Amino acid sequence: MKNLKTILFCAGAAVAMFSACKSGEAPSQLTQSGLDAAKFDTIIGGKKVALYTLKNANGMEVCITNYGGRVVSLVVPDKDGKATDVVLGFDNIQQYADTLNSPSDYGSSVGRYANRIKNGKFSLNGEDYQLTLNDGPNSLHGGGTTGWMHQVYEAEQVGDSILKLTIVAQDGENGYPGTITATTTYKVTADNTLDMTWEATTDKETIINQTNHNYYNLNGDFNSVGTDMVLYLNADNFTPSDSLYIPTGEIKPVKDTPFDFTTPHALSDAVGTGLDFDQLKNANGGIDHNFCLNTYKDGKGDDTQVCASLYSPKTGIFMEMFTNEPGVQCYTGNFQGIGNEPNIAHKGGKYPQYVSVCLESQKYPNSPNQKEWVQAILKPGEKYYSHAAYKFSIK
Repeated sequence: MKNLKTILFCAGAAVAMFSACKSGEAPSQLTQSGLDAAKFDTIIGGKKVALYTLKNANGMEVCITNYGGRVVSLVVPDKDGKATDVVLGFDNIQQYADTLNSPSDYGSSVGRYANRIKNGKFSLNGEDYQLTLNDGPNSLHGGGTTGWMHQVYEAEQVGDSILKLTIVAQDGENGYPGTITATTTYKVTADNTLDMTWEATTDKETIINQTNHNYYNLNGDFNSVGTDMVLYLNADNFTPSDSLYIPTGEIKPVKDTPFDFTTPHALSDAVGTGLDFDQLKNANGGIDHNFCLNTYKDGKGDDTQVCASLYSPKTGIFMEMFTNEPGVQCYTGNFQGIGNEPNIAHKGGKYPQYVSVCLESQKYPNSPNQKEWVQAILKPGEKYYSHAAYKFSIK
């Protein structure tokens, strides 16, 4: 899911935040995806940034930077055993940290609040809060360039397969109440699953709604449209949005709409077709909507059931998604390669429109202002817990 307008950001602040000074500690080495770890070895905001590699014995490799908790590349074998990178990203830290010219949420661990909050306003315990506005009149992804996706996490790698990232956000940051200590844990398992867990505590009642923002192209071809991929969404309903991507407050069935992916079929049946459907028009010809998962019932999500899947007939790569959250935001790259969108791919290619699919676990967008929906409130003494997993296989 992407911003509607260019994010305005002070050049002086950007310069102060980013200092591209090599520490000289990381040796030049290439990952399986072709990344040079030395190109991520720098200092941002006085904190060390690096590239971390997780892997298993079955050909899966995930490269992550602690700048924004971002997945930079994700390699799995295709049907012929070829190592294939299936997430969009950049080859160096400078592109990720360029908040002035090309702000990006690629691969990030989003916080404090994923998705949009209308007018950047909400009330909690009778007190009104005004958040940083970064998406027209609304607040998106916790403030975007001033949110967690552009902060440096403390990193702890545990063996070859686990990376724990920690961030402390102060009371009042971007208008949110409470000092929060939050962790994002990435794990690569033996069955080629990327497992993600978010946990947090607070000293003051607040709201939190974290997610991961990987852009998936299971074709492994970042220079071509990805609408031939086959999507499945285990969701009978969705939340319609207005032209600014804010939910109207309704919950509507997907049946008899282009959003019915309860039976797997190609994205090309809906995305970029010009179908006369207001929700597609609102999202620049694609999908950028929250789907109400059937795997969430009676106040609990079942993360043992598949909530969504994506499949590439070209590579045979099949991705199944699991989460304990009530919703998933499906975004089909509607603004890729358009306007100020970052569009320089790994190895110098160009990202076209509709090249990728995001599947973001979440509470519903603008939920603090829709009290009948599942809420994202965290109180002192409680622990926030959110889980999402993406399992890769061959089909």
